[in-house]
Amino acid sequence: MKTVYVIGTCDTKEAELRYAVERVQAAGAVAVLVDISTTQSTAKAGITPEAVAKHHPHGADAALGHSDRGKAVAAMGEALTGFLLSRTEIGAVLGIGGGGGTYMVTQAMRALPVGVPKLMVSTIASGNVAPYVGPTDITMMHAVADVAGLNTITRKVIGNAAHAAAGMAVHAVPEGSSDKRPVGLTMFGVTTNCISHIRHFIEADCECFVFHATGTGGQCMEKLIDSGLLTACLDITTTEIADHLFGGILPCTEDRFGAVIRSRIPYVGSMGAVDMVNFGGRDTVPAQFSDRNLYVHNPQVTLMRTTAEESRMIGRWIIERINRMEGPVRFLLPLGGVSAIDAPGKPFHDPAADQALFDAIRSAWSPAPNRKLIEIDAHINDEAFAEAAVHAFREIS
Repeated sequence: MKTVYVIGTCDTKEAELRYAVERVQAAGAVAVLVDISTTQSTAKAGITPEAVAKHHPHGADAALGHSDRGKAVAAMGEALTGFLLSRTEIGAVLGIGGGGGTYMVTQAMRALPVGVPKLMVSTIASGNVAPYVGPTDITMMHAVADVAGLNTITRKVIGNAAHAAAGMAVHAVPEGSSDKRPVGLTMFGVTTNCISHIRHFIEADCECFVFHATGTGGQCMEKLIDSGLLTACLDITTTEIADHLFGGILPCTEDRFGAVIRSRIPYVGSMGAVDMVNFGGRDTVPAQFSDRNLYVHNPQVTLMRTTAEESRMIGRWIIERINRMEGPVRFLLPLGGVSAIDAPGKPFHDPAADQALFDAIRSAWSPAPNRKLIEIDAHINDEAFAEAAVHAFREIS
């Protein structure tokens, strides 16, 4: 049977962690206590802080002996990541902690493949947990009372978490079997028609995983690529780049396209919805953008049209990364417009901005045998564009 790793800082939370181990074992699973204390700990844990620290990229000394708590937490989080990645018998990971513990444990959890059970009992789980969860499948459970002693509340919460972790470890979900190829696709509301056409054309022999391009969506797709769970992608909607560059609320990270560069999987990309930057309600748009072309998509979402200069910057940002891809690549320019509202008569129709976008790609494109730039005289949501994307996909995969 695989092991439930119960992880936390024994210098401050030993009783709670040992109670979790006890409940995991009572539920029929194997458990081991991992102590990630950043100060001197005398606890007799199954895995000591020193044993974890050895997995820091620069050795144990880099993770131990910091007088600065912030540096200590960061270093131990990095060491814990290396430790968990070295394990082959993980049935589940159960973390218990406050702010520092949550940071360390979830950093390591995010490095694990999607599908490995990950449950974090945390005092900060009722707030914004996006920085802790990221693009992976971490379950956050609010501790309610502080993890500072066992009482009727913490016993119930920790016990429930322990039973859940034990259940996930003991009753592992069988691996799915499919003869279809797993393919990632990126979509936004304004590129839905395109992706619907593509799915119709390929779903007979491809298992389609569609990711909503909301910042986390692109990260999730690339997490699955890095995990080896997607073997090709049709990355049609790269809108998150506009938010990343110009302060929108749905940004990608600097590592956008990084998984494709690392994995060299077949890649078909385009520029879906890069004509817009996303903000919340109209009153949340920064004052410096008040005179811009704004479109209220709904009461909670306001879109800002990218200018020609911003479009040029987006194109340069994209192409710098496309040029680093060494796997088979096809990149498509939809000359008729990049979103449902970037077409003649629509609020974001701006031929000059689109031209700046396309010219930035053309001028910086680095020709290579594995890469082709394809210009399609169609709108991104036209069936003709979807057909061209599928033809390119078939050509390289």
